[in-house]
Amino acid sequence: MSATKRIQRALVLLFAAACANALATDTAPDSLAAAVASSARTPKYAARDVYRHPLQTLQFFGLRPDQTVVEIWPGRGWYMEILAPYLRDRGKYYAAIEAPDVSGASQEAKDDASFLRKRIADDPARFGKVIVTDLHPPQLTEICPPGTADLVLTFRNVHNWIDDGTQQQQFNTFFKALRPGGVLGVVEHRAKPGTSLDETKKSGYVDEAYVRKLATDAGFRFVGASSVNDNPKDTKDYPKGVWTLPPTLTLGNQDRDKYLAIGESDRMTLKFMKPNK
Repeated sequence: MSATKRIQRALVLLFAAACANALATDTAPDSLAAAVASSARTPKYAARDVYRHPLQTLQFFGLRPDQTVVEIWPGRGWYMEILAPYLRDRGKYYAAIEAPDVSGASQEAKDDASFLRKRIADDPARFGKVIVTDLHPPQLTEICPPGTADLVLTFRNVHNWIDDGTQQQQFNTFFKALRPGGVLGVVEHRAKPGTSLDETKKSGYVDEAYVRKLATDAGFRFVGASSVNDNPKDTKDYPKGVWTLPPTLTLGNQDRDKYLAIGESDRMTLKFMKPNK
């Protein structure tokens, strides 16, 4: 074989290896930064990283690739796009959806559940190992085998549970799912201190002290808070509550530029632990 042909063959082999590595990065990234930066993520989802800071948020919660992780009410898969590929090879990812077939399930919950199941079925390369469980306390509360989860995560859901009156049952469920020493990570729209539950139901903003109480009443120990998702521009006094802001923008074009300039809501980022004893 001539020197030229040997060089050409070597280049072909290098190119093939690079392609294989790129594919591996998209399906089972070997670092959290790679999972966040993956080109396989939905572009309009990735555009919200500037507000949601997924890399720093998940690092604060202590995410590792060999963990068993339960995401509560994943919606349409914003965080699932990061978590499922990252955990695919060495960990486990449970998507605990709002059970659509039980009494009291909202139409939005039914739509999200149907959408998420279809996403998982349509993309086995990324989501083929996702384990879907149903969550609707008090009827359905086994989101994974009890005492096996390393990390339970919930993003912007507490206000929904306050609205339907299941908030304490939800936190009790998370406690049951976690192993001793396991972590609960909570991100939620933060209300002004002293905001009542009635006001929360209207606005979507939750008093941080109340969230801490829900967790501690369930048995958790508070570990710490991160400022990564703070937004001091958020005045929390809008005509349609938190949904006035992006990404929902309930008012449509009315004052749209004003609300886009504020960005997404001011959010608490709280870390709790299930005691070892």
